[in-house]
Amino acid sequence: MNGRHSLELALPGATIGAVAGAMAGGLTLFAGQPAGMAALSALALSAPLALFGGLYGVLLGHGVFRPGTFGPVGLYWMAAFPLSRLVQETLFGVGTADGVLTFLAYQAMVSLGFAIGFVWMHERLMPHWLIRRAPDNPVAKELLGHYLRYARMTQARKGARK
Repeated sequence: MNGRHSLELALPGATIGAVAGAMAGGLTLFAGQPAGMAALSALALSAPLALFGGLYGVLLGHGVFRPGTFGPVGLYWMAAFPLSRLVQETLFGVGTADGVLTFLAYQAMVSLGFAIGFVWMHERLMPHWLIRRAPDNPVAKELLGHYLRYARMTQARKGARK
């Protein structure tokens, strides 16, 4: 897999991570923080979430994760989300006042909610992206095949229940 193919697989997850980080950082405006501090906080969270979101796409392309599964992805975000929040709080926050381990434990619990939202968005966006990239990217074509097999299997299960 060349670098361009990896970058193409990383783009949807990186975008989701960046937007989620910007939105969460933007919520600090509602907490009464000045606009400049809110912007820096958003950037400090967006960057690591974009990095981990992009890495998720690359790992998905390499077969580490499978479409339609949550358990391994939940564990991935249980590590990645607290690290992202730690970067944000180390740079622009005060959330670690009660101790780093307490902060990380709380963030690990919150991370499962983030993971659900991330997977939901990724499962909606990635197949559309893969359809566009499959003609030029053999890895995207193979991953699209995995998504199509999963969709057929899900459809067959729904039909069997009726």
